[in-house]
Amino acid sequence: MSCHGAEGAATATLDRGTGTGTPVVALVGNPNVGKSTLFNALTGAHQRVGNWPGKTVSVAQGDWRTPGGRRLRVADLPGTYSLLPDSPDEALVRDVLTAPPGERPDAVVFALDAANPARNLYLLSQVLDTGIPVVIALTMTDVAARRGTAPEPGALARELALPVVAVEGRGGTGLDRLADAVADVLDASPSHAPSPSPSRAAWAAGSPVAAELAELAGEGAAQTSYPARWLVVSLLCGEEPPGVPAALAERARAAADRLAATSEEADAELLVAEARYAWAHAVVERVAPRPVRARPTLTDRVDRLLLSRAFGIPFFLAVMWGVFQATTVLAKPLQDGLGDFVSGPVSGGAERLLEAVRAPGWLTGLLVDGLINGVGQLLTFVPLMIIMFLLLALLEDSGYFARAAFVADRLMRTLRLPGRAFLPLVVGFGCNVPALAGTRILNRRSHRLLVGLLIPYMSCTARLAVYAMIAGVFFGTDSGTVVFFLYVASVLLVVGMGLILRPLLFRDMKEEPLVLELPPYRLPTPRVTGAQVRQRLSAFLRTAGGIIVATAAAVWLLMAIPSGTGSGGFGKVDVERSVFGTVTRAAAPVVAPAGFGDWHATAALGTGLIAKEGVISTLAQTYSAQEDGDPKLTASLHATFEESSGGHARAAALAFLVFVLAYTPCMATLAAQRAEIGTRLTVIGFGIQLAAAWLLAVGVFQIARLVW
Repeated sequence: MSCHGAEGAATATLDRGTGTGTPVVALVGNPNVGKSTLFNALTGAHQRVGNWPGKTVSVAQGDWRTPGGRRLRVADLPGTYSLLPDSPDEALVRDVLTAPPGERPDAVVFALDAANPARNLYLLSQVLDTGIPVVIALTMTDVAARRGTAPEPGALARELALPVVAVEGRGGTGLDRLADAVADVLDASPSHAPSPSPSRAAWAAGSPVAAELAELAGEGAAQTSYPARWLVVSLLCGEEPPGVPAALAERARAAADRLAATSEEADAELLVAEARYAWAHAVVERVAPRPVRARPTLTDRVDRLLLSRAFGIPFFLAVMWGVFQATTVLAKPLQDGLGDFVSGPVSGGAERLLEAVRAPGWLTGLLVDGLINGVGQLLTFVPLMIIMFLLLALLEDSGYFARAAFVADRLMRTLRLPGRAFLPLVVGFGCNVPALAGTRILNRRSHRLLVGLLIPYMSCTARLAVYAMIAGVFFGTDSGTVVFFLYVASVLLVVGMGLILRPLLFRDMKEEPLVLELPPYRLPTPRVTGAQVRQRLSAFLRTAGGIIVATAAAVWLLMAIPSGTGSGGFGKVDVERSVFGTVTRAAAPVVAPAGFGDWHATAALGTGLIAKEGVISTLAQTYSAQEDGDPKLTASLHATFEESSGGHARAAALAFLVFVLAYTPCMATLAAQRAEIGTRLTVIGFGIQLAAAWLLAVGVFQIARLVW
C-alpha cells in the first residue's frame, strides 16, 4: 500500500481487441467534466462495460469510427483528481498511464472543463509527466461563456503547445476536428514527431523541485520501464512503485529531504503540488482572465435554494415521489394491455399450436404454464421500466443527481460516511450490482465495507416490479404513494442498519470531508437520455431474461414432480402435492406472524432469492398451474392474503412488500458483495438481511392490521 492508501503496482493492461494495430486512446479527466458524455458521442452503440483485466474496477470501452474511416479503441477511464491515488478507481488510471511500453495508451484525450480550467490543469500536468501524446478536448465551453471566463482554444493550444479542440458531446459539435487532431498525433512517426511539449516541464520551472527532477530523470529512464519524469516525481512525493532500484529510491529520498529543508512549512510532496497549482493558475490568467465582478450563473442561483438546509431534502423527496407516482400511473394502462395480450392471444395461440402438433402434456405445461405465463408476466413491466429509466435519466442528465449526494452529506455523516457515499447508494436504486462496484470511489476501506453491507437495502428496479404489482393489486390509486413509501423506507433502513453495524464492526471509522464536483444544470438532450434508457433497459432484459427463463423452468420442473406415491405422475400432479408445493408449504409457518403464511407467498420469496424478478413469475406460475383456464391473478392474490391474514389483506400485502424490500436482493448481489467486501462480511450481511426482513414484516403487519 502506498502512503495514499491505494495499491502501488502498475499492472493494468489495455484491451486492444481481437484485431492487430488498432490504436488505443484513453479518455482522461476530472469527475463531471463531460467525459462520459463525450465517450458516448464518440462510440455510440459500439461500447461495452466490464472489469479491467486484472482489476475489480469497471471501465467502459468502445470503438470510435472516425469520419476518415479509421477505427480506434477508446477506454473511458474513471474520473480522477490526481495520479497519486486515494482509491482503486484512481489507482487504475495511474496504472494504465504508467504501464510498460507497448501496454500504455497510444494517445490520451484529456477532457478539460473550460469553466474550471485551473483544477483540470493540475491533473493535466501529471498526465503530461507520463510522456503519452495528449489532445485536449475542451468541454463545458457554453457554461464558461455564460460566466465570461471561457478560454480561447487557440490561445490555450499555444500556451500548452498541445492540440486543443472545443467539443460538445451532447450535440456532437467538434467531434470531427477532435478525430483529426487525434489522427495527427497518432500518425506522427518517431523521426518526425514534434519536440516534447514545453508544458511537460513548465509546471516545475522556477520551483525548487526543478533541479532535483532534472538530475533524477535520466537515471529513472535508464533503470526502469516507468515514464521517467512521472517516476521521479512520484518518488519525491513518497510513492515507491515496485521494481524501482534501491539506489534510485535512496537518491530520491535524499532529494526529498533537501527539498523539505528549503521550506519550514512544507515537505517535498506539498512543494510539488504548489508548483503544479502555480503553473495552472498562471496558464489560466494568460488565456482566460476572470472578470472583475463575475456574475452569478443560473446554476449558482438555483443551488442557493436546492442545496439549502431548509429546502434541499424536502425537494429531493418531492422529486422522487413524483418519479414513482408518474411511473405507476402512466405505466398501468400499458401493463394491463400487455398482460391481457400475454394471457390471451399468446398463451391461447401457443396452446392451440401445441395441440395441433400433438405435443405431450408435459411440454405444453412447461411452455405455456411455465415459460409463457412466468416470463410474460415479467415482460408486462417493461413499460414501467422504460418510464422509470427515462425519468431518472432526465434527472441525471440535468445535473440534479449530483446535488442529491451533497444534500445527503449531513445524513451520511450520522454514519461517519462522506456525502459521496450516497452516490453508489443512489446507483443501487437501479441495480445493486454496479452500486457495489461503485463503492470503489470511496477512499477508506472501512467506508467501502460499510457501504457494501448497506447497498442491498436500496430498492433496485427488480424490486420495483414486485412493488408495482402487489401495490397495484391491493392499493389501487394509492399504489404510487405506497411505492414512494417503500423507497423512503429503503433509505431509512440504510441509515438504521448503518447506525447498528458501524459501532459493531467499524468502531475506528474516521470521518472524511466531502469533495464533490457539481456539474452545471443543463437541459437534457434526447440523444443522451435515449441512449441511457436503451442501455439500462437492454441490460435489465438481458439479466432478467436469462434468470427468469432458468427460474421458470426450474419451478415448473419442481411443480411437475410428485412429492410421494399417490400424488399423480410427472406433469400431472396437483401443485400442492408436488415437491415444490411440499417444500414451500413447510416453510409457510415461518412467515405466518407477518400475515402471508401461504405456500404461494413463500414459493415466490424463495425464487426471489435467485432474482427478485422471480417473485412475479413464480406467483403467475403457481396460480396458473393450480387453476383451470385463465387465472385472475388479482382475485387469487386477494383471496390468498385475506385467508392467510385473517381478513387483513392490505396489512399482509404491506408486510410482504417490506419483506421483499429488506431481504437479499439476488444471487448476483451476493456474488458482487463477496468480490467487494469478502466472504465473511457477505455471510454476516446475508444473515442480518433475513433477520431484519422477518422482524420488520412481522412488526408492520401487527401494527397495520390494527388500522386495516
